[in-house]
Amino acid sequence: MTWLITGGAGYIGAHVARAMTGAGERVVALDDLSAGVPARLPEGVPLVRGSSLDGELVRRVCAEHGVTGVVHLAARKQAAESVARPTWYYRENVGGLATLLDAVADAGIERFVFSSSAAVYGDLDVDVITEDSPCAPANPYGETKLAGEWLVRAAGRAHGIATVCLRYFNVAGAAVPELADTGVFNIVPMVFDRLTRDEAPRIFGDDYPTPDGTCVRDYIHVADLAEAHLAAARGLSRGDVTGDLTVNIGRGEGVSVRELITVIGEVTGDTRAPLVEDRRPGDAPRAVASSALAAERLGWTARRSVHDMIDSAWQGWRLHRGG
Repeated sequence: MTWLITGGAGYIGAHVARAMTGAGERVVALDDLSAGVPARLPEGVPLVRGSSLDGELVRRVCAEHGVTGVVHLAARKQAAESVARPTWYYRENVGGLATLLDAVADAGIERFVFSSSAAVYGDLDVDVITEDSPCAPANPYGETKLAGEWLVRAAGRAHGIATVCLRYFNVAGAAVPELADTGVFNIVPMVFDRLTRDEAPRIFGDDYPTPDGTCVRDYIHVADLAEAHLAAARGLSRGDVTGDLTVNIGRGEGVSVRELITVIGEVTGDTRAPLVEDRRPGDAPRAVASSALAAERLGWTARRSVHDMIDSAWQGWRLHRGG
């Protein structure tokens, strides 16, 4: 088996490449380097610079490297940006996926893992989100992920490709500091950024119907997420997963924004009180995954704690930004 990882030099992609090569899988990475960093990849992993929108390049990579399975991570992923640039998001995320799937079908590849998102669910008012919960994305980014799932399943049925769609919840942490997320788009690096600039963290709304009034989320360590991809790939390779499978990837435990900031204070030593500001539009009070299906079908469960996530993310932040 040789696995093609699109977006393989990105934050999540490099962790997936590390987990798969560490388990003895052969990997080749495709990345346009718009967010990827070549140095993140494990030694010996070939990197091809390019996009999944380039069908001929994908066909060439698959032929030259004997690719027998694909893990598709490459995508645009900022919700606010997707609202401002919806046509670009559809072209990149759905158009790129369609081009990739055509190349996969032409190459006779029969295994495909798709990076989806809990954004497909939108703003559900439920205690725990299962894979059967209704999908009503709240922004174009979530729409492209849901459309991507539909497309993956349809192509799988048409071309005999076994597929797994992984719906990520909130990803944080780093397996090693060098692989830490360098962007400031998610809550953990956003709080780090505020503290590094000697500013208090911000909470957007403390009057939600939750125990402490702040939003509750399910946070997953990126190393656990990478191991979920390995489990999916191996399930496809062994034939344990046939047809199509869609699973949530989370810890199945809710952590409020206030609780998360408290853990950040414990790790960083900066325990100043957060500033409470107005709610942001579109923030659901609670989004917590049921992870039972992933355990049942993939034999995967998350192993790392929220403290592990924050501690590893802080080590990475200090390495990359000198905080």
